[in-house]
Amino acid sequence: PQDIMESAFVLQSALPYFPSGSVHLIVVDPGVGTDRRAVALRKNNQWFVGADNGLFPLLFDGDSPDAAVKLDNPDAWRTASPSNTFHGRDIFAPAAAHLAAGRTLTDIGTPVDTLEHLQWAQPIVDADAIEGRVVHVDHFGNCVTNIRRSTFADALNLDEEAPSADLLPAIEGYAGSTILEAIHGTYGDVDEGEPLLLFGSTGFLEVAVNGGNAAELLDIRKGDSIKIAFSEST
Repeated sequence: PQDIMESAFVLQSALPYFPSGSVHLIVVDPGVGTDRRAVALRKNNQWFVGADNGLFPLLFDGDSPDAAVKLDNPDAWRTASPSNTFHGRDIFAPAAAHLAAGRTLTDIGTPVDTLEHLQWAQPIVDADAIEGRVVHVDHFGNCVTNIRRSTFADALNLDEEAPSADLLPAIEGYAGSTILEAIHGTYGDVDEGEPLLLFGSTGFLEVAVNGGNAAELLDIRKGDSIKIAFSEST
């Protein structure tokens, strides 16, 4: 809860599947009631409402929105005296409803030129290894890292930006106290109950267990290091 970076990661994975005109209400707001701004913005013909706490630049990989406003018009709030602990109800949700009903950004706020920024933690890449971090554990217990398929292509000078599993080199993967010796293409490549590495549907490297919960079985937590060492033959 209240993890801005993990929230941005999950939202970024889902965003391509929403249709044009969607309105996204995002209540990830650990700074609620402080002087952080409440904002609404438009990007690629979708609308977003939430806190100006760095989430939106993460969501857009550093790109600027097409337009943005701070939600400073009390006429567009649920109440002129919003709760200091529940802006999601009193400011964000009414703003999202106004946008869904066809009102413009400037109907509900004042334009702003900049947003607060956060930076993604990037994997460490050298000639012998890639070291990343677990950034998300899904409800199946799959441990998703910040290592993209394209990171492997860049590190190993492969032509394919997103190489298939059978084109990847021999590796040793270190996940907690577990050593994994290949990157697989599917969960079914290993026996049930066995751990594996694979690139998931979002294009990021995951530590998983076929038919099981990797986070529990391998004692892996968000933030843990995952290191992939290339064999000497690559």
